Amino acid sequence: MNQFQKKYKNNLITLGDAVEMVSDGDKITVAMAGSEPQGLLGELAKKANELNDVTLVSCLMMGDYGFHSPEMIGHIKNETWFYGQSDRKNHHHGNISYIPNNLHEAGEKKLENDNINIFWGTATPMDERGYFSLSLGVTYEKMMIEEVDLVVLEINENLPWTLGDTQVHISDIDHVVENTADLIELPNIVPGETENKIGQYIAEMIEDGSTLQLGIGGIPNAITKYLTDKNNLGIHTEMFTDGMVDLFYSGAITGSKKSIWKGKMVTTFALGTQKLYDFIDENIAVEFQQGNVTNDPSVIGQNYKMVSVNTALQVDLSGQVCSEAIGNKQYSGTGGQADTHRGAQRSEGGKGIIALRSTAKGGDLSTVVSQLPAGSKVTLGRNDIDYIVTEYGIAHLKGKSMSKRVKAMINIAHPDFRDKLREEAEELKLW
Repeated sequence: MNQFQKKYKNNLITLGDAVEMVSDGDKITVAMAGSEPQGLLGELAKKANELNDVTLVSCLMMGDYGFHSPEMIGHIKNETWFYGQSDRKNHHHGNISYIPNNLHEAGEKKLENDNINIFWGTATPMDERGYFSLSLGVTYEKMMIEEVDLVVLEINENLPWTLGDTQVHISDIDHVVENTADLIELPNIVPGETENKIGQYIAEMIEDGSTLQLGIGGIPNAITKYLTDKNNLGIHTEMFTDGMVDLFYSGAITGSKKSIWKGKMVTTFALGTQKLYDFIDENIAVEFQQGNVTNDPSVIGQNYKMVSVNTALQVDLSGQVCSEAIGNKQYSGTGGQADTHRGAQRSEGGKGIIALRSTAKGGDLSTVVSQLPAGSKVTLGRNDIDYIVTEYGIAHLKGKSMSKRVKAMINIAHPDFRDKLREEAEELKLW
């Protein structure tokens, strides 16, 4: 047994021991999405009613541990950078609060303006040299490890060993717990007819040699399907997804035209199916970097022909985009949308694209509106908007006057709503 293995053994505690270290008033940040420490969070849920005024800071929490229930008020309060399903479902209980942010500075600003003192994350088993891989994400996780007082890593032997800025050493960790758990998977969404039309429009906008940032869901999956005949594409993305695996094996991705990290697919976190996790395991073609690097607009803009594609819930006729709320109801979060949309437009030949279906609620509601509903959150202001795409076409808004924007937006709205939008634009004097 070498010195690193001895230190590991000395630092190894149980899940219960880790939770016993939490005191009233503590503020715990947990790793996000697929990196979520399932064992630690489950154990905390068992003992939460013994604690008071503990803040849990999360991002896209995948599991429902009961922290949002009315019974947890006064015990555990959840603050989050991005709403997941449980957050949306339980928001009305008043035990969760959204943190407005741009992803590239989320961790830094939280550390500057709040007293975070504990970090819980996940990692692979340690190698013989004392190193772990943080595996599925370093969006803010490594930053927290370097700054907070108490660091506990949940070791899961199922996690893939990823490369880039993912390695941490046993000397930087206070304690480890062991919990072999199934990896959190996000099912691959099969695009429908509408998504395929949008995907075709966007694929036509992407030139050979472009570097891509794509989100997740039916529309991004449709885009990748129509890119297999492209040449020398690159990846510089916030989130690494299953669609990128398929695109790589099609031969469309080489990264040979990239300006930075040439030949590498750069990301800050991965979330998808086991196919994705198998692909990134010890894959030298995939480079994980911290979110303050991957999502810094000045870094994104260094890529050649950078194309950022994000989705939205509603867009108004001036080009204001709401991607994170339905009226006053928080639905998801800003994430890196503003970062990547702005960064792409700094790039030589770059494009910032917002994609959405033209209707919602089974066709009863237009997603293109004359003005956003009261309480809506503007994720991207009209000054930032480049392209908007629906299944009815492409609206290029950059540099256009209001009258030209209104016409362009109505042209990509669903035909059933165009007359009404024209009437409302006239009433509002949008010219």
